[in-house]
Amino acid sequence: MVTSTIIAEEETRTHVIKIEGYSRTKEQLQAKNYTKSVPFKVGDHNWAVKYYPNGCTAHDYISVYLVLHSAGSKDVKAKFTFSLLDDGGEPVPSYTKTLAQHIFPSKGSDWGLPRFIEHKDLEGSVHLRGDSFRIRCDVTVMKICSKESHENQFVVVPPSNMHQQLRSLLESKDGADVAFQVDGEMISAHRSVLAARSSVFKAELFGTMREKAGDPIEIDDIEADVFKSLLHFIYTDSLPETTREDVVTASHLLVAADRYDIERLKLICEEKLCNHIDTKVVAASLALAVQHNCHGLKEACFEFLASPSNLEAMIASDGYQHLKSSCPSALKEFIARFLPVELIAAKDIIMSI
Repeated sequence: MVTSTIIAEEETRTHVIKIEGYSRTKEQLQAKNYTKSVPFKVGDHNWAVKYYPNGCTAHDYISVYLVLHSAGSKDVKAKFTFSLLDDGGEPVPSYTKTLAQHIFPSKGSDWGLPRFIEHKDLEGSVHLRGDSFRIRCDVTVMKICSKESHENQFVVVPPSNMHQQLRSLLESKDGADVAFQVDGEMISAHRSVLAARSSVFKAELFGTMREKAGDPIEIDDIEADVFKSLLHFIYTDSLPETTREDVVTASHLLVAADRYDIERLKLICEEKLCNHIDTKVVAASLALAVQHNCHGLKEACFEFLASPSNLEAMIASDGYQHLKSSCPSALKEFIARFLPVELIAAKDIIMSI
């Protein structure tokens, strides 16, 4: 027998707003003026976040408001939290503020925090990096829906655990038939799994490039921990817990993923690096992007350097000389695309520093 069930349940979604060029937003948007995030959906309603760089009531503060963006919506109840995020993407407790349930009567109605954070507190904190920072908005809406149900469910199908089984295979080394000598450490794996996931491993292990059976394959340009993380991803399609927030490892993994043609891992690492650009690492990230054909990371670096203060800090950084010598084409492209016409003459100065 097929029946239906009406369910009242809470739906919570998270939306992160990254403010790039904080100082420029302060200059361009006067008090009580705002810009909005792209819409996002929670509980069958569209929402957006209003960002007031000079406050909506007190000009020394940043104000943030949640606004109902859906047409035809009436009396929508929502509770929400605004949080300033730290470098690791975690909410800063002292700047995390939850608002009790509020009724949004119609499209365009809003509610929020007129005094989210004072300018001097943000500008004196480590959370403003490279003239940018991030705000997270967690929205919870009561959602009422109808679902089909079956009164007598005799069989319950469990979710797939293939990734767990393959991880156990890697960890146990049962049936392992290939060994790698990496950074003085012997690491075992399974030829068929590696070949199925990487065209490069397939060529090395089964093709004309195949290594002699039984002999360990020497890997002399990848650290052991990075190679283990690479294998973990090959077997489970996910990163180990210990490396998920490690930006330095992400750089090394990106290089390894590019070498072994594991595109999804490469894109995961590229996305992580895009979210952690600052004046100290932007030169190295841009060089990495050019050398390994990472278009998204290159564009993220260019956008960051479009701020004059960020560009000046990058030129003064330790990584600038390496960038200039290894990837001069990237600097020339940036100058051609982003410097104002009246400053194009400065390109020779930038290239010679």
